Amino acid sequence: MSVAKLEIQMLHDRVMVRASPEDGERRSSGGIVIPATAQVAKRLAWGEVFGVGSNVRTVKVGDKVLFNPDEQFEVEVQGQSYLVMRERDLHAVASEQTEHGTGLYL
Repeated sequence: MSVAKLEIQMLHDRVMVRASPEDGERRSSGGIVIPATAQVAKRLAWGEVFGVGSNVRTVKVGDKVLFNPDEQFEVEVQGQSYLVMRERDLHAVASEQTEHGTGLYL
């Protein structure tokens, strides 16, 4: 007996994001190795948007967004982990062209 596949549609102001994989240890701009276990402050993460609700205004599928991964809900779909959050929980969107950008680039 086969199971029908159902398309997932995000509701209202919800965004579904897949977090970028952590590299573990990092290097500072001065070349100092920072181990993955170091906890200096809460660290925000970058991820890719995979779904948006009908009331989401500032991001679209495929955008890279900055968010706090510790305060979100996690869901697994076809073996992949995604985070579900409100649009207002996003801190930044990385795009090629903006009107009011920071002047910084990924």
